[in-house]
Amino acid sequence: MRPRRSLATVVGLVATSALALSGCASEAPAADGATPSGNASGATDEFPLTIEHALGETTIEEAPDRVATWGWGSTEAAIAAGVYPVAVAEQTWTVGEGNLLPWVEDAYDEAGVAHPTVLTDAEAGASVPYEEFVAAEPDLIVAPYSGVTQEQYDLLSEIAPTVAYPETAWQTPWDEIITATADALGRSAAGEAKVDEINQYLADEAEAHPEFADKTFAAIVDSPEEGLVYVYKSGDPRAGFLEGLGLETAASVDELAPDDSEFFYTLSYEELDKLESDIIVAYTYTEEEAAALPDKKELQALPAVKDGMVVQQVGTIAVSAVSPPTALSVQYPEGMPTLVKSLSDLLKQ
Repeated sequence: MRPRRSLATVVGLVATSALALSGCASEAPAADGATPSGNASGATDEFPLTIEHALGETTIEEAPDRVATWGWGSTEAAIAAGVYPVAVAEQTWTVGEGNLLPWVEDAYDEAGVAHPTVLTDAEAGASVPYEEFVAAEPDLIVAPYSGVTQEQYDLLSEIAPTVAYPETAWQTPWDEIITATADALGRSAAGEAKVDEINQYLADEAEAHPEFADKTFAAIVDSPEEGLVYVYKSGDPRAGFLEGLGLETAASVDELAPDDSEFFYTLSYEELDKLESDIIVAYTYTEEEAAALPDKKELQALPAVKDGMVVQQVGTIAVSAVSPPTALSVQYPEGMPTLVKSLSDLLKQ
């Protein structure tokens, strides 16, 4: 693999600082608890390989052994392909600082692999902890579902070859998150196998629940503090999974969406009557909010809520397992299985 650059080189510090930091970086040990996991030994594709993505073209000379992931879902995609990253982005909103998502932690523990370094991400990707990436000594950085900017990508690429999203920030379909990650690892067959497995799960659920067929939905998050509702676009992976069950994104979701690169948009409470759908899928963070939502005066403007056709996924872990699902969280008990049951119960009532 190409030599890892010092942090000083990455951020363009003055020459004297560059020399000092370069010396430190070359001697830096692996982060606490993070050890190479023999990732390279299981690669099946031929190297070098080149990955094209929205921010450039990345050549990976050899099968990576120390992988870092950034954003959402790529950690799980790597694990599903047999690679346990040595550094992963933290998910503060879900599990707090320094903790791993439960399905990720379970995977490391079951494999007997040391837990990875948790990279600081207090701003949902708005800032990147370059120093922490340098200290983790990755030979590949994977971020196919993230908000990495061109500037951030360029700086990360000075640390290690970096693979960004295929087309648009935060809008990579769930299956492409898996295949893009697996391709970068030289394990394309493993990625395709995981996608096939998940598609089969969704197909089986769709067959078991014919009541889902042709029912339209809008997926939302209520934000009372802002006096508005967040609506996920049809291209978002959340919608993709629900469509895999046989449901359809309501036409109003796209009709109301602005023409921009965001994976969501907002509607004020005064505009909610325009969001017409058979079902509202609401991602709700607390039991108190969930109890209040069906009868909330402002949300009665949503036709589906007014008709009692609302399903809620409640709690940060339960929401994270489906918002959006990942290669490891799809069948997490509090995730899709819970949401599928709630949808079925609603439509059968």
